[in-house]
Amino acid sequence: MTKIAIIYHSGYGHTAVVAEHVAKGVTEAGGEAALLKIESAAQDFSAILDEATTADAIIFGAPTYMGDISAPLKAFFEASSKVWFTLGWKDKVAGGFTNSLSFAGAKGNSLNSILTLAMQQGMIWVGTGLAPGAHSNSDAAPDVVNRLGYYVGVATQSDNAAPDITPPPGDREFARLYGVRITELTKKMKG
Repeated sequence: MTKIAIIYHSGYGHTAVVAEHVAKGVTEAGGEAALLKIESAAQDFSAILDEATTADAIIFGAPTYMGDISAPLKAFFEASSKVWFTLGWKDKVAGGFTNSLSFAGAKGNSLNSILTLAMQQGMIWVGTGLAPGAHSNSDAAPDVVNRLGYYVGVATQSDNAAPDITPPPGDREFARLYGVRITELTKKMKG
């Protein structure tokens, strides 16, 4: 079975909702989803690094805080230098997602940080494969998939409410579709 590791940090639970919907897509596409939550920047990352190394693909996710990925995911990226020395993730499929309160909020910068790590590790990046779901502010309804218009990875937006309410249905579906896409492409690459 195709194993997809979903490595993420979630400060308030909203990014965890996105990760769970990515995992739903992985499972629906016939893959095995391994949800690997990063709790803090100070934790021992050995088990997560080991689990990720056994996966066929890795999808990274974090909230966008102050214009970039959260510190716990950044700390994990720095710890992954141990893998880089052995090229342990070379040619693995990779992807990324981020969530924040604002509609823009430098989500692109966060996705580029994740993309940069994947490129340094020699991974094969997969974008969303979806056109923007909205072409004007009036089209950006909460049930529209890719309402924020991102291509490099999944970008979602959460209101200042509990994770059972937000991110909205269209963003959750965007994450699920991304899980399906990465799983299907990973299966093709595995042969």
